[in-house]
Amino acid sequence: MRILYISCHEVLEFDELLLFTELGHECFSLQGAYTYPQGHPSLRRPPVPELQLHQDLIDESQTFPRTEIPASFLDKFDVIIVMHIPDIILQNWERFRGRKVIWRTIGQSTPWVEKQLRKCRNEGLKVVRYSPLESTLDNYIGQDVMIRFYKDPEEYGNWLGHDQKIINFTQTLKGRRDFCGYDALMKLGPGHSFKVYGSGNEDLGEFNGGYLTHDLMKGQLRDSRVFLYAGTWPASYTLSFIEAWMTGIPVVAVGADMWKHKDNPDVKTYEISKLISNGDNGFCSSSPDMLLKGIDRLLIDYDYAKKIGEAGRAEAINIFGKATIKEQWHSYLETL
Repeated sequence: MRILYISCHEVLEFDELLLFTELGHECFSLQGAYTYPQGHPSLRRPPVPELQLHQDLIDESQTFPRTEIPASFLDKFDVIIVMHIPDIILQNWERFRGRKVIWRTIGQSTPWVEKQLRKCRNEGLKVVRYSPLESTLDNYIGQDVMIRFYKDPEEYGNWLGHDQKIINFTQTLKGRRDFCGYDALMKLGPGHSFKVYGSGNEDLGEFNGGYLTHDLMKGQLRDSRVFLYAGTWPASYTLSFIEAWMTGIPVVAVGADMWKHKDNPDVKTYEISKLISNGDNGFCSSSPDMLLKGIDRLLIDYDYAKKIGEAGRAEAINIFGKATIKEQWHSYLETL
């Protein structure tokens, strides 16, 4: 199967192109991070080994914007997968209609987006959801299948946790403030050895850990004692949560009431409080005092932290493990 893949997130693009090519599909990333299979030096992930170079498609794709893809170009593919970006679907719909087009959600849909895509859905747009809680959105347009993000347990694991440090991975945390749980994190992290890793965090002062390469990121997850998580609004979960949980570092996450965006309190898509069993495979609560007590015990008691982390890793593999998600994609693509 030839897949035209249209991305807005380079890390998820890497993960899914890797999976599709391993399944034997031929993929082309339209003006994406992996249009060239090796990517480029600034990418946060390595090359996709089985992705083929299509110089002819690259040359042709440079002659039009993604919002005006010619029918002659679309004719070269069996399936079109659009990662979130509703405008690409809406502005290409006259040329997309009648083709196998998948809207791959990534946790960024809103009632407005769902409403905008209803006409396309009624006219054949396929929908692959990433969380069951997207069904709580007003104007929800349904799904054909729910397939979560994934991580490879062979890559993420071997937690050590000897560095009694709390870590978080978020880009531009203070700048995006209400969308990234800045205020919640600042109630929980300071007072401990606490670092936030990611670009754009220079305004965090002593808490800024800077940008990490992929290998250094995995090293911090293995070596640090606690992963503090506040999500990003309106996402049900993020790749960083999966990476941490699967590594086996104990995860301490804010509850749904702490996650809410003050201007959109009725959105109920946050799923972490349903995935984590508080005090069993992690900690998740809307009580800062309860979370701080959990953090303190994890920092003091290594054996307890290891027990929590191992339970979290087991559940992460069960829900987000590569083998499970790979089989789900294989089964779904076979039905198209």
